Amino acid sequence: MKMITAIIKPFKLDDVRDALSEIGVKGITATEVKGFGRQKGHTELYRGAEYVVDFLPKIKVEIAIDDSLVERVIEAVSQAANTGKIGDGKIFVTALEQAVRIRTGETGSEAL
Repeated sequence: MKMITAIIKPFKLDDVRDALSEIGVKGITATEVKGFGRQKGHTELYRGAEYVVDFLPKIKVEIAIDDSLVERVIEAVSQAANTGKIGDGKIFVTALEQAVRIRTGETGSEAL
């Protein structure tokens, strides 16, 4: 099993969710987060004063999947979240040692 974590632009969440549903992903977790990378934030004007916004709003999408779906999920997220501009985000893949469905006690891939 793998845990795929994708950091994407907020307005791309619906596109990513739809793309994942099409390939059979049954559930995701989405969290509003703030961060910066190469984009490094930007300056804004508020009541005549300029200020720097260092941390930009992003969405962190977490997807626990079976090993057989890893490449398809990466491809789906990459295509759905891509705008071609800086700040599109990143995808991280990590090993997932165990999963347990609390209601039934199922473990491993059956719990996903």
